[in-house]
Amino acid sequence: MAPLVKRFCTQFLLGTMALLMVALVPAPANAQRERTPFCKKLFNPDLNPHGKIFASQGAQMYCFGLQLSAGNGAARLRVPTKPSGIKNVDAANPSEDISPNGTQAFGQSETSIAAADQYVVEAWNDATGFFAPCPSPNNKEEGTGFGFSNNGGASFTDLGGLPNVNCASIRYEGDPSVEAWEFQGQHYFYISSIFASTTGTGPNDIALTPCQVTGFGSAASLNCGQPVVVATSSQCFSFGTPPTCAFYSFLDKDFMSIDPKRGKLYISFTEFGFSGAVANAIELAVCDLSANPMHPDCSNGSASGPLPPPYLIIAATDSNGCENEGAYPAVDVSTGDVYVAYEHNWPSVFAVGACATDPTKEVVSYIPHSCLTLPKASCVAPTAETAELVTSESAAFIPGYNRFPMNDFPRITVSSTHGTVSIVWNDARFKPSGDILLQSWYLGSAFNPIQSEPIRVDNAAAAGRGWQFLPAMRNTDDDGNLYISWYGRAIPATAVTNVYEAVGINPLTLATPANIKITNVASDWNAVSSDIVPNFGDYTDNYVGAVGSSGLPFTGEIDYTAWSDGRLGDPQPFEAHITH
Repeated sequence: MAPLVKRFCTQFLLGTMALLMVALVPAPANAQRERTPFCKKLFNPDLNPHGKIFASQGAQMYCFGLQLSAGNGAARLRVPTKPSGIKNVDAANPSEDISPNGTQAFGQSETSIAAADQYVVEAWNDATGFFAPCPSPNNKEEGTGFGFSNNGGASFTDLGGLPNVNCASIRYEGDPSVEAWEFQGQHYFYISSIFASTTGTGPNDIALTPCQVTGFGSAASLNCGQPVVVATSSQCFSFGTPPTCAFYSFLDKDFMSIDPKRGKLYISFTEFGFSGAVANAIELAVCDLSANPMHPDCSNGSASGPLPPPYLIIAATDSNGCENEGAYPAVDVSTGDVYVAYEHNWPSVFAVGACATDPTKEVVSYIPHSCLTLPKASCVAPTAETAELVTSESAAFIPGYNRFPMNDFPRITVSSTHGTVSIVWNDARFKPSGDILLQSWYLGSAFNPIQSEPIRVDNAAAAGRGWQFLPAMRNTDDDGNLYISWYGRAIPATAVTNVYEAVGINPLTLATPANIKITNVASDWNAVSSDIVPNFGDYTDNYVGAVGSSGLPFTGEIDYTAWSDGRLGDPQPFEAHITH
C-alpha cells in the first residue's frame, strides 16, 4: 500500500474500462518510484502486464498507488444465506477514514489480529493513506491502520495509522502482522508491516510498532512507540563513479510468530534483490523482547558493509528462477525451534522454462533453536525441510476478487501439546473452485507425516461447494488444537462470500471436521467499492488469545477471527470471537 502526497500519481481502474491516469501533487515522486528496478519488474495485469515479480498487496500499492475497483465484473448470482448468530464487530470506523481535505477512503483490508486476556488488536491495510499528506492527524498518512479493544473484542477504537514521525522519508506500507505477549503482568502488542522509502531511493525495511496496554479493564488504552526496524535491504543497485547506491532491494510480505517462553519474536518475509542469493529469497529475522519489551532488540545480522546481510536465509534464489513467496513462521514453544512455510514456484500460471515443469509445492523448513542466536545466527540455512505438492489456483479469476493471480500460500501452526506442525492452504486437486487442505507432521527434522495425504477442512454441507480460499491458522488453544478459518461460497458462480471456521481441530485428525459460519452477513464482492487491489486482501487471520506467562501453551480457549468484510459497500476489517 502506498500513501499518496509527494509520492505518486493516481491510477484509476474501473471494471474493464480504460485506465485513466490522473496526476496528483506532485507527479515527480511517483515517476521516480516507478523507475525503481523492483517496481519495473512487479506484475500488474493492467499497469505492468510484462512484470516478472509477483508480490503482495502492500507492494502493489507501494509501486502503483490507488486502483479503484467495484469487483471484476464476474457473475452476480446471489444465494440465500442464514445468519451465523455470532456477533461481528467492525474494528475500524469509516468516519476515521477521511483525509484532511474531506476525501472518504474505501478499503481497509488484509487483516491480522492478536489478543492477550481481554485486550485485542487488529491491523489492516488502510486506503486512507492514499489521500492524507504527511503528517496528518491520527497518522492517517500511514498505509497500515489498527484498532484496539479493551473488552475482549466486543467493540474497538480505531486508532488511525501506526505512529511514525519520519513519514516524509519512510512510511508503513501495509501487509500487517500482529502478535501479543503478556510479560510480568503487563500486556504488549507488536504490529509489523512493510516500511519503505517514500522516494524509492533509500533502503526498504520491515518494521514493527511496539505497544503496551496502559490502565486496566474498560479504562485501558494502547500506548504505541515509534517504528523499530526488524530487517533492512541487504542489496543496492549502484552506478556512477565512484559507485553510489541508487535503488535498494525490496522486503515483502512479512509475518510474525512469538516465543512467549523465551521472549523472542520471529519475522519471515521475502527479499526481492538484484542478484545472487537474495534476488528472490525467503528470510527470517528475530527480535529479543526480554530486556525491554517496548524497545525490541532486532537484528538481521552483523553488518559487513554498508548494508547488513540477512539474519537467516530460509530459501535462497531458485536456480531456475522460480519464485518463492508467501512465508509464514511458527514456534515450538516447548523447544524454541522454528518452522517456516512458504510456496515454491508461485504463481505457476506464469511459469516458463524449467519452472513450467517444476512442481508447485508448499515447503516447510525446520530451524532448531540452537541456530537462532543473536546478533547472528549460528547456522546458515534450515537443517531440514519437507514439502507438499499443490494444485495451484493461480490461474483462477475468482468472481468478485479483483486480483490476479490468486495465491495458495500456506499457513502454519505448531502444537507442542500434540507434538505436531501443521499447514493449511487452498488447493484445486479435488474440485476446480478449491478446498482448504490440512497436512500435519510430527515435530523434528524427520517430518514424519500424520495424514497419508492432505485432508479437506471445508465441509460442503456447511461451507458449500463453491470457492474456498485464503485460509488462516496461527496458534493452538490450551488443549493444543487448531483453528482454521477461510472465505467460502455456497456455489462457484457467485461473489457472495462468508467466513467459515473449523474449530478446535486435533492436528492428528484423519477426517474432514465440522465447520461453523463466522459471518452473520454475507458480502457480495461485486457490489463493493475499493481503492485497493486486491479488494479484500491476500490473507485473513485468526488467533487464540494469550493467557498468562507461566505455562505451555500460553493460550486459552477464546479464538478471534479477522477478515475484510464488504457488507457496508466499503471493505472493513471485521472481528468475531468464539469460546470453544
